[in-house]
Amino acid sequence: MKAFGKTVLPLLLLSQVLLVCTARADALGDAEALALLQRIAQAARELNYRGTFVYQHGNHAESSRITHFVDPSGEFEKLETLDGPRREIIRNSSEIITFYADTGVVKRERRTARKVFPALLPAQLSVLTEYYQLRKAGQDRIAGYDAQALVLEPRDRFRYGHKLWAEMKTGLLLKARMLDGRGEVMEQFHFTEVSIDVPLTKDAVAPRFAIPAAPQREIAQTPTDTGWAVQNQPAGFKKIMEMHRQKQAGGGLVSHLVFSDGLAAVSVFIEPMPSAKIVPGLSHQGAVSIYTRPLSDKLITVLGETPPVTVMQIANSVSPKAR
Repeated sequence: MKAFGKTVLPLLLLSQVLLVCTARADALGDAEALALLQRIAQAARELNYRGTFVYQHGNHAESSRITHFVDPSGEFEKLETLDGPRREIIRNSSEIITFYADTGVVKRERRTARKVFPALLPAQLSVLTEYYQLRKAGQDRIAGYDAQALVLEPRDRFRYGHKLWAEMKTGLLLKARMLDGRGEVMEQFHFTEVSIDVPLTKDAVAPRFAIPAAPQREIAQTPTDTGWAVQNQPAGFKKIMEMHRQKQAGGGLVSHLVFSDGLAAVSVFIEPMPSAKIVPGLSHQGAVSIYTRPLSDKLITVLGETPPVTVMQIANSVSPKAR
């Protein structure tokens, strides 16, 4: 028994060393990580592609068809939902026009920094290497293409991890997963079929519906200083948007601030305390953490695809700006 122990212990130690060395070998330096991320980001912006992808979160899944066209005048994109209520979304560099086919309503709004698959990466990529460790994770075959898998592991407890699969030749993102601290999948996008770098014309992204001269706007929104601030957001989360929104037709204004680390976005809403009783505290909707708390005569609601600690810290540090 002693001889067996003396033999097994060095083997166990050796296996642990090999595992550590392998993990370190897979880890990428900042320069290589940035180069790979840049390739993925550029492919989503600069290539023509069309295909069908599935978005999954929890027990829910929905399919959409996307067509992306680029010419010297800019990017143009059409997204058509294939499940549930019929919608067609037309995007260009400045605005988003949504057609709700079941009701015939057309709504127009300014394009914001919100990311849409496969263009999930931010314009400024250096922040990602600061708050995520990037490593390679083998190769796979997705929608008929060879893909390189990359893992973005959070360096702290304020963000979830991500696993990305990029097409080997072009870098186009074919699949993306958000992972919790245990490595469980919280949400996923993946192409089921896609044609990459194909010849297209602008007709491919033309709407199937007629755009009225004055489409109804989604909501009134005015970029402005709202008079509110977050004093202690987690490191890496920068304010990317601040505005007043009209809650509903004839309703009052809601202050809306958005913070992002480049991958995760967190929205902060400050509104008058509603007459209906609100139970403050933490709740979840799929991968989204939601935290509400009263502040004097206001209700603070913070939500984002982040761990609960992130939305709680942000909500608890919302305060009026000093005058």
